[in-house]
Amino acid sequence: MATTGQEVRRHPAVQLLGRAGMVCYGLVHVLLAVLTAQVVLGDAGERTDQKGAVSSLAQTSLGPLLLWVVAIGLFAFAGWQLTMAVSGYGWVAKKRKRFYRKCGSVGRAITGTVIGIAAINYATGTSQKSGTEQSQTWTARVLALPFGQVLVGAVALFVLGLGVMVARKGVKKSFEDDLDMSELPDGSRGLVERLGRIGWIGKGASYVLIGILVAFAAVNADPSESGGMDKALHTLAAQPYGLFALAVIAFGFLGFGAYCFAAAKAHKG
Repeated sequence: MATTGQEVRRHPAVQLLGRAGMVCYGLVHVLLAVLTAQVVLGDAGERTDQKGAVSSLAQTSLGPLLLWVVAIGLFAFAGWQLTMAVSGYGWVAKKRKRFYRKCGSVGRAITGTVIGIAAINYATGTSQKSGTEQSQTWTARVLALPFGQVLVGAVALFVLGLGVMVARKGVKKSFEDDLDMSELPDGSRGLVERLGRIGWIGKGASYVLIGILVAFAAVNADPSESGGMDKALHTLAAQPYGLFALAVIAFGFLGFGAYCFAAAKAHKG
């Protein structure tokens, strides 16, 4: 199975589509950075999550076409990530780290698929709940179960741990292990390194914020305190020094988007 997976992953068409999809994945984060910056500037009317970033494309003159292109790209990216999860990361020596890398690929495949479906829904005019509304509905259902608070608390700890792991990848620059720097233009390694660190740390911080909101919902048994990235960022904006922290996160999303553009060219695979 691993051999078959390697053959599929290394097929030129899979590589081309997957790397083009990573560009779309990076574009979503750049748009998310723009929406987050708008909150810093006082505009609280936009949804600051991945679906909100995709919906912003619908407001352009080529909105439906762009949404379909992004959707197809994200589905291709998700497929590429799944092949990486099956047979990729052979360059990672330690099995534990390789397992974490593969889990990360599965997570990105799921994220890419979810955002791709959202793009199609916007392109076809299908209404849908925001990430915060979906999170609150899910939290209310779990809280109604026996030991619901414990289950929601466990999810909060998982999201918090995920945020720390993502940020740690930026701090330790371990994302560089997955890149072939020789594929990048001369003199760009330092820039990619800085953008990668900023991007991974900023994205990890956003996950930590979501985990904190879910933790409050678990402690108080109140699903309205839960929420997705949109609520997490708007909640942060209302705190002392929140706008400064929000600006840092916006810069992080921008850095992660730029990192994805570089990784589309230089990611090992």
